[in-house]
Amino acid sequence: MSQFSDVSVIGLGAMGWGAAISLLRDGFSVYGVDIRQEVLERFSAEKGNPCQSPAEAAKLASVVMVFVVTDKQVEQVLFGQDGAVAAAEPGTLFINSSTIQPSSAVEIGKRLESAGMRVIDAPVSGGAARALRGEVTVMASGSGEAFKIAGPIFDAISAKVFRLGAEVGQGSRIKMINQLLSDVHIAATAEAMTLASNIGVNLETMYEVITQSTGNSWMFEDRGAHIVNGDYAPRSPIDIIVKDLGIVSFEAESAGAAVPLTNAALALFSEARAEGYGREDGCAVAKLLGRKSDTALPGVKDRSQE
Repeated sequence: MSQFSDVSVIGLGAMGWGAAISLLRDGFSVYGVDIRQEVLERFSAEKGNPCQSPAEAAKLASVVMVFVVTDKQVEQVLFGQDGAVAAAEPGTLFINSSTIQPSSAVEIGKRLESAGMRVIDAPVSGGAARALRGEVTVMASGSGEAFKIAGPIFDAISAKVFRLGAEVGQGSRIKMINQLLSDVHIAATAEAMTLASNIGVNLETMYEVITQSTGNSWMFEDRGAHIVNGDYAPRSPIDIIVKDLGIVSFEAESAGAAVPLTNAALALFSEARAEGYGREDGCAVAKLLGRKSDTALPGVKDRSQE
């Protein structure tokens, strides 16, 4: 373990929790920050060190990882009241693993560097289960010096690290494209399974055939199984998908790029959120499509009973 063996993780949601536990498992001293007291208590039970603010955590660690949801939350935990940056020692490495607008990642990186900090833009992909196993994919960009420090940390939390150059923001750009594909594939999976049910195809048979055919995708294989089993527990909640596709739509419009599939999927997920499915998994858009098609799906009650 190097001199950079003290790591603070700000945001102990699904991905941040997995990273923090993976770091603890590899022998790091880990300080955790979350607004939920019950999560901090659970973190303490795992031999982690709970902190009440980003500032407190930043004082104790030479590396700060950020796993929050929105651009505003990243700015708040870094630069707001009790923020990490003002409390951190110069030269502290900040690893921003939040999925935010690439343009915001660039601006936040510049502000961190201006404050004398090292920076890596490093969004991750893989879901909560892989995060807990230390097997996420990291899409990272930053200086060679920063990567030397981050190496053991990325080894602890990931199965694959893509080094995408020195320009902060490149990781967030590629993560944005990944979210475009992931979320459009979830929408396509829900549409395909609902149509299959509507025309009288057995969903278990449908799933078995498609997973061995050219129409398969990682998301179909994963979320299709959940639809077959009537399991809509949130892996990627619709609320988060709306946020992520909103990033794609905004950045594409700013760049003058046409993204019709993104916009169609965003409209569908936004409608599902408005109908009360926001905290369910993205594949719960199948419930909305099922209602529109008057089609029964496994495990889905009549709307009046949900």
